Amino acid sequence: MNYEIIVVGGGHAGIEAALASARMGKKTLLITILVEKIGAASCNPAIGGLAKGHLVKEVDALGGEIALATDKTGIQFRILNESKGPAVRGSRAQIDMDRYPIYMRNVILNTPNLDVAQEIAESLIVEEDEVKGVITHIKNHYYAPKVILTVGTFLDGLIHIGEEKQKAGRAGEFASLGLSKSLKELGFNMGRLKTGTCSRIDAKSIDFSVLDIQPGDENPQPFSFRTNKDEFYPVQIPCYATYTNEMTHKIIESNFHRAPMFTGQIEGLGPRYCPSIEDKINRFRDKDRHHLFVEPQTLDATEYYISGFASSLPTDTQFEMLRSMKGFENAKIVRYGYAIEYDYMDPTELKHTLETKKIKGLYCAGQINGTTGYEEAAALGLMAAINAVHSLEGKEPFILRRDEAYIGVMIDDLVTKGTKEPYRMFTSRAEFRLLLREDNAILRLAKYGYELGLLDEDSFKKAQKIIDETKEGLEYLETTFTSPSKENSAILAALNEEPAKDYMPLQKIVARKTFSLKKLKSLLPKEYSKEALEQILIEAKYKNYIQKQMLQIEDMENMLKIKIPEGFDFQKISGLSNEVKEKLKKFSPPTLFAASQISGITPAAIDILHIYIKLNSKN
Repeated sequence: MNYEIIVVGGGHAGIEAALASARMGKKTLLITILVEKIGAASCNPAIGGLAKGHLVKEVDALGGEIALATDKTGIQFRILNESKGPAVRGSRAQIDMDRYPIYMRNVILNTPNLDVAQEIAESLIVEEDEVKGVITHIKNHYYAPKVILTVGTFLDGLIHIGEEKQKAGRAGEFASLGLSKSLKELGFNMGRLKTGTCSRIDAKSIDFSVLDIQPGDENPQPFSFRTNKDEFYPVQIPCYATYTNEMTHKIIESNFHRAPMFTGQIEGLGPRYCPSIEDKINRFRDKDRHHLFVEPQTLDATEYYISGFASSLPTDTQFEMLRSMKGFENAKIVRYGYAIEYDYMDPTELKHTLETKKIKGLYCAGQINGTTGYEEAAALGLMAAINAVHSLEGKEPFILRRDEAYIGVMIDDLVTKGTKEPYRMFTSRAEFRLLLREDNAILRLAKYGYELGLLDEDSFKKAQKIIDETKEGLEYLETTFTSPSKENSAILAALNEEPAKDYMPLQKIVARKTFSLKKLKSLLPKEYSKEALEQILIEAKYKNYIQKQMLQIEDMENMLKIKIPEGFDFQKISGLSNEVKEKLKKFSPPTLFAASQISGITPAAIDILHIYIKLNSKN
C-alpha cells in the first residue's frame, strides 16, 4: 500500500501532522494503536498555560486544529497573568477529556486524503539511508517517501507504580517495542526520559465545601481566532484548590524507600519544572505545604485530576497521602497515578526541519524529540508535516526564526542544544517575547498559514483586516499631535487624563499607564475591531521596548552575515567548550549564520565567536 506521507502515532503531534499533510494535498496514512485514543489527553485535562498558550495560538494561526478542538470541548477558560504585561500572559482551558478525543477522531476520519490504520508500527523500511515505509505488527507493509514518528511515551514505554512495573505506552495500552529497537539499530542516539500522572478521584467522595473555588473568567475568550466570539458561550465548570500538609509530607517521606525514582528502578530523568509530589517533598523539604489544583476531567465532573500531585508511589501510599489532605478525608481513587519511562531521540539528531540527519525522509515530532506537553507536541507535529510536504514538492524548508515564533525558539533550542530532561516551553526561553505575544500570533503567522494552504480565504481576510486596522490606527496616533492648548486639555480632561505637557504625538498619551481600551476608542477617528484596538493599545504603550527589540533583531541578522576568516583558529577562543571548538573546526562554517546552524552551537557561543572575529580583524 503506497502513500506519500505516513504518520505514526495518533496523539497531539500525530493529529496535527496527519491533518496538515492531508490538507496540503498529500495522500496520508495515520497509524495508531487504538483509534478510540486519537487525541487522548494522557495526563492533565487542560490545554495552554504560560508559554504553552502561545504555542497553541501559533499553531492556530498556521491552520492547525488544537485551538478549535479546545474551543469546542473546553469546560473552563482563563487568562493567566492577566494583571501582568502582555508578553507573559497565557490562555488556559480545561477540556472535557471524553469529548476532546471524539472531536479529534471525527475530524481525522472526515478529512480527505487521510486514511487511518489501527496497527502498531514495528519497524522502518530503510534503503541506502533513506526511509521507504513502515512494517506493522500484523506484517502489513506501508510505503511512503516520508515518515513522521509521533510516538509519544510509547517507545519501549514502562509504567511504574511502586515496585510494580508494566510494559505500556499509557495505562491499558501496548508499548511500541519493535520500533524502538529499529531506531537503535539504525544508529540513532537514543535516551530515556520519565514523566508521570496523578490519581483520578471519584467526585462524590470529595468534600468541595472546604476547598477554595476557582471559577473561569467572567467573559471567556476562545483560543482560536477562527471561533466566532459572538457565539462563544462555553459552560464553565469550576476548579478548586487545596494544599498538602505536614502529615502528607510525613507519609510520603516514610515511603521514599518504595518510590521507584529513589530506589533506582527508574533510570530516565523527569521534568524538572513539573516534578512528582515525592520529588517535590524531597527537593523542597523547607516548605510546609504545596499548592494543588483540583480539576474536573469532563463536563459531567464525575472524576477530578489533582494537578501537582503526580506520583509513582505504591497504591496504598497514594491512598493514604490523598486522605491526609483537607477535603479528601473520604476520597476514593478511580485510577491510580503512575510514572512512565520511555525512549526518546537526542534532538540534535534532527535538522531544523525535524528531519533526521541520518535517514532521509524520516521526521520526528513530539515527545520522541524530548519535549513534554500537548502544546509542544502539536506545534512540532505541524512543522514536521509542513516540511515533509515541502520536501516532496521540492520547495524550500519552512523554518520559523527565534524572533518569529515560540515554535521557532523551541525547535532551535532542541536541535542546537539538545535536552537531557523533558523540554517544556517557557516565556523566559524567548529572547524577543515582547514581539512574540499570544495576542499577536495571527498577525505574525497567518500569512504563512494562508500561503501553506492551511488557512482558508475567510480566515486570512479576518487576520489581514486586523493587521491593516492596527497599522492604520498606530499611524494615526504617531502622526496626530496634541498640545497643552485649552481645547486639547479639555478633550483629555473628559477622558480623566492629565493635559499634555508639550507638543507631542497622541501615541505618547496612549502610552500612559492610565490609558484604557475605552479611552483609546474615543480618541481614534473611526471604528475599529476589538482585536485591532487591543493591538493598537499594546503597540502604543510598549513602542519604545518593541523598537529596542526590533533593533536587536536587526543587529543579530547583520551579525549572522559576518564571514568567518578562512583558516580561523577556533582553539584559541576562550569561553567556548572543547566540544564547540571541535565542531567548528570540523565543519569550518563560512559565516556566523552557518555556524549557528551546527547542532550544539548555541546563541551564546555565536556571540563569543563574533567578538573574537572582530578582535582578529583589528590585529
